[in-house]
Amino acid sequence: MPGKILVAVDGSDAGARALAFAHARARQDGGSLMLVHVLEWSPYTFLTKEELEERHARRKQELARAEAAIIAPLAAKYEGQGVGIETAIKYGHVTETICDVATEIGATEIVTGRTGNSGVMSRVFGSVAGTLAQIAPVPCTIVP
Repeated sequence: MPGKILVAVDGSDAGARALAFAHARARQDGGSLMLVHVLEWSPYTFLTKEELEERHARRKQELARAEAAIIAPLAAKYEGQGVGIETAIKYGHVTETICDVATEIGATEIVTGRTGNSGVMSRVFGSVAGTLAQIAPVPCTIVP
């Protein structure tokens, strides 16, 4: 059944592998892709008016950088290959935002890469892939 696959991309090799996997699946099933990049951001900071203005300017720069360095090259690589591709760059907590977008767009699956970090930090704080596997509102495929 054709559906929309949300692909979490971050500019890493793991993200590129996840996209290649999702693209092949969408092409085979007649589905489409939504590439999502999340910039970590917390709205729970108290700032002065000047700090808010500066933060807003930095956000615009971050969005432009993410579009130029991550989203646009990935979308261009798969353009015209028989799969519809949409893109989004969001601010927020990575896993929660990915799940929110998946719900909003009616995604049938989330695909993400695994970077292979198995050190103490990943065990203590968890990983995006591991957390998505636990909380995703739809099936989640983790591409090694």
